[in-house]
Amino acid sequence: MTAPPAPPAPPATPPALPVLACGEIRTCVLPSLNPLDARAAAQLLRLRPDERVLVSERPNLYVRSPQTLTGVDCRMPTSNGAKVRVVGTVATRAALTEGRILQSSAHVRALARGPERRRPWGHYLIHPGVLEPLGRLPEHEAAQGVLDGAGHGELDLGLIADGTLTTLLRHPLLDQKAPLKSRHTRLRWAARQAEPGEGPVIEEFTLTEDDLRTVRLRVPAATDPAAVAALCEDLALHDWLLTTVVRLLDGRLGPAEGPDALTALRPAVEHLIHLWMPAARGDHALRGLWNVLEQNPGFTRQWDNLVQRIRDRLALLNALTRQPIGP
Repeated sequence: MTAPPAPPAPPATPPALPVLACGEIRTCVLPSLNPLDARAAAQLLRLRPDERVLVSERPNLYVRSPQTLTGVDCRMPTSNGAKVRVVGTVATRAALTEGRILQSSAHVRALARGPERRRPWGHYLIHPGVLEPLGRLPEHEAAQGVLDGAGHGELDLGLIADGTLTTLLRHPLLDQKAPLKSRHTRLRWAARQAEPGEGPVIEEFTLTEDDLRTVRLRVPAATDPAAVAALCEDLALHDWLLTTVVRLLDGRLGPAEGPDALTALRPAVEHLIHLWMPAARGDHALRGLWNVLEQNPGFTRQWDNLVQRIRDRLALLNALTRQPIGP
């Protein structure tokens, strides 16, 4: 007697896919009178002893730390006040450009839906940089909530990035003698999935008060969130450069001559001008997004104008110092 055929297995539930990637970046000048070379930079950014630091020397010196994880169990910021609990890990990394500009970046990708109850921590640890909601994630409201900023008890990616930055700024390698006066800048970003067949796009780039910038993007579903984070880190770096040079020169390109004018121009010339290199690295599929920023607000156009004004002023000062004094 043959056994009856087994009933067909129920269709497998498709795994939940990330529908939102978001992060926050801190950018500042390294408090070191001299820039760090590749070896010292790698020592500074060795956040984990079990993984190597990435060092790239072309087209400029760029050193990036291994990724570290921070476990979170909190509410997701939402623009409509919806209380959505998320559990998982936040990925954090730091980078140093030309031994001079330090960045700390925290980012995550969030699933569309998760279980109704929290899983054991081991589950979340094997999915680094992923947040699972308990239930459904309202992706639009969550994206806007991240850009608006965290409230009490909510996911605060900026706080996590700040923690890594603070640790690095206290490193014994640093002499705490910054070569110029500048502020830290913050950049928050949120990327939702683009419609099928559509490419990546920057929907909005906003400069707000207190050195905060926000970026809203759409990217194809297959885009690596780490690549989006790298794009935003590059944007944050060049925004910091532009912001810092504007502030260094604010009101100082008037009729000042001699030592005062040179004192104003020297930090920009010695430490910043050579660092401008947008889209030097990163995912080729996302580099085209820089074209949007070049059109509006016109990053490189403004930068080139500032650099030309600095060079014109230096040429004028040089000509004036060569003129004979007196009749």
